[in-house]
Amino acid sequence: MSTNQMSPSQAQLPPEMFGLFGPAMDYMVDAAQRTVLFWDVMRQRGNQYREHLAESVPNVLNYEAELVIDGRTLARPVNYGLVRIVTPEGVAIDARKRPFVIVDPRAGHGPGIGGFKADSEVGVIFRAGHPCYFVGFLPEPMPGQTIEDIARAEAVFIEKVIALHPDAEGKPGVIGNCQGGWAVMMLAAIRPELFGPIIIAGSPLSYWGGVHGKNPMRYSGGLLGGSWLTALTSDLGGGKFDGAWLVKNFENQNPANTLWTKQYNVYSKIDTEAPRYLGFERYWGGYVNLNAEEMQFIVDELFVGNKLAAGMIKISDGTAVDLRNIQSPIVVFCSKGDNITPPQQALDWTLDLYDDVDEIRSYGQTIVYTIHDKIGHLGIFVSGPVAKKEHGEFANNIDLIDTLPPGLYEAVFEPKTDTTAGADLVTGDWVMRCEMRTLDDIRALGCNDAADERRFATAARVSEVNLALYRTFAQPLVRALVSGPIPETLHQMHPLRVQYQMFSNANPFMAPLESMAETARKSRRPVAGDNPFLAMQENMSKQIVAVLDGWREFMEASSERAFMMVYGSRALQAAVGIDPSDTRPLRKPPKNRLYRELVQKRIADLKSRISVGGVREAVVRALIYVGLGRRAVDERGFETVRRLRQRYGDVPLSEFKALVREQYFMLLIDQEATLAAIPSMLASEVETRSKAFDLIKEVMAAVGTLSAEDEKRLREIGALFGVEQGEGRTIPFPRREVQKAS
Repeated sequence: MSTNQMSPSQAQLPPEMFGLFGPAMDYMVDAAQRTVLFWDVMRQRGNQYREHLAESVPNVLNYEAELVIDGRTLARPVNYGLVRIVTPEGVAIDARKRPFVIVDPRAGHGPGIGGFKADSEVGVIFRAGHPCYFVGFLPEPMPGQTIEDIARAEAVFIEKVIALHPDAEGKPGVIGNCQGGWAVMMLAAIRPELFGPIIIAGSPLSYWGGVHGKNPMRYSGGLLGGSWLTALTSDLGGGKFDGAWLVKNFENQNPANTLWTKQYNVYSKIDTEAPRYLGFERYWGGYVNLNAEEMQFIVDELFVGNKLAAGMIKISDGTAVDLRNIQSPIVVFCSKGDNITPPQQALDWTLDLYDDVDEIRSYGQTIVYTIHDKIGHLGIFVSGPVAKKEHGEFANNIDLIDTLPPGLYEAVFEPKTDTTAGADLVTGDWVMRCEMRTLDDIRALGCNDAADERRFATAARVSEVNLALYRTFAQPLVRALVSGPIPETLHQMHPLRVQYQMFSNANPFMAPLESMAETARKSRRPVAGDNPFLAMQENMSKQIVAVLDGWREFMEASSERAFMMVYGSRALQAAVGIDPSDTRPLRKPPKNRLYRELVQKRIADLKSRISVGGVREAVVRALIYVGLGRRAVDERGFETVRRLRQRYGDVPLSEFKALVREQYFMLLIDQEATLAAIPSMLASEVETRSKAFDLIKEVMAAVGTLSAEDEKRLREIGALFGVEQGEGRTIPFPRREVQKAS
């Protein structure tokens, strides 16, 4: 019988009739369609890249924005600008809440990552009822602009935000993402009066920090011979540094993801993954340029020189950038899964600056850190769960952070459940608790020993020598040869740019893909999940990832061994002026004798004021004392205090913060005398003292069951207030003229 004579039932044979050929044919059809659709996504990515670059102000903000200040109009023009994020429909903003300013990183990509999605830093700020501003930038720097120019421009931006919100309780909260974080910290050290709480997310501040066997990126500067290569790259760019090279460095940290996983994830989930992939690639491919002077500063002073925490950076007027000058609370958000800014690079600056927590307190600094277990570098800014949890809690509890007594804390988050005590006092889905820590907790994460510090210091000296040699002998020749259209040609021929252009409509060979993809979508036949060939595909992918991961691990181990061997050489160390036998810290900022004298005067002043105050001071003093027993501050207790403040006159936040700090320092200086003074600060009427003590118990009850230590301290306070806890009886104490609260 010929094929034309076959009946329909005979022509449409069931797949079982083909045995193994049925699944194979299904898989081949699916794979062919996925291949066409995948390359069409690559085509869309290329077109998107070209459209994005053609925008006058390319960014990936998911919110409408209004320009407030154009940095190009300033006395020292920069390519930065301040925009106000327009409040989305249905969002209520409280005019009394402090505004937030988000500073995005200029680390190769364009701006907008902080507002990339609805669940983002911008999103949680709006949900918490705060106004929101954003500091972004254009792809091309202004001629001659420097890092100092940018810092001064950002100071102008923050001054403007302060002026726009005269009724706000507190100075603006500022979020610095990645490299935006160290820029914010430098500015806050120079202009501390401008800032409310500072949140630095995934921001490197201690550039040599890390542990052996991990964090290979910190070795890159030494293995490349220092920053001479930065100068060469800038010269080849005609005085500009192409940010695509920074992005390339990031991609080199994870070749499995760069070369395979990212693309395979799209191919294997082609029916659902394309929108997410294209959205992210719009950000990832938005490369920007930096002036040669800017990039050289970043590499010499920060990444290779590690001069920030050491107080070795000076601005044009000779002022040293000393992070100890920062008076605002500093929140450090980092992750163990971040191979770009590991926890050591985010936190070890505290070890560089301070000998112990008491020294942190002596500077009046409040440092809060939290460490995510596994999120990657970009996930810190763009992950929805991270935005809802960590960033959301920081936004909801920014006033708590602002009023924390000076010291070192770790922010701990617990999920809110139906059984959570005081659940009505919790704004979000998590309960935030700030637990007291010491510098030993930071050291326990892993830090450099003296030998490591000498190696990195040697690499920094070698970098200085190599840079001087390049500038003397090679730079004039390179600049003479690179002229005319050469810089722009090299710019366009960068491998990362070529991959976008190659698969866009600019390539005529991509033209048929659009119609082919449309046909594939109309006849789409996804393979069944239990298809054996699909399982083979997944296994093959895992093998490719394993090989690439193995290559990465081999290269990382080899790089570390090479760095240790070369820069651990005692001969090389001695040759560049590093004493191989010196075990003293190489990057400790100097101690200031005048500052010590000022601290002693402040201590004497506080001692003289221990008995000054009234019921308000006594209640705050008592609350701090009872809370010190649990060595933590819970958001539920603070929310109770906030409501009590509103109930009894609504003390301004700045005044309340000053009150808390003063009473806390008094307890640190002389706890016995500070407690003994409480009875003299209280009214003689039993009812007044009893009400005051009830307030203390109300705050303590908000955080749940009290510990034995809490109960003990509460009884001590009850005795000082002349009230026996639980029995309502008074304990007589010497009558004294009550000193009115200020």
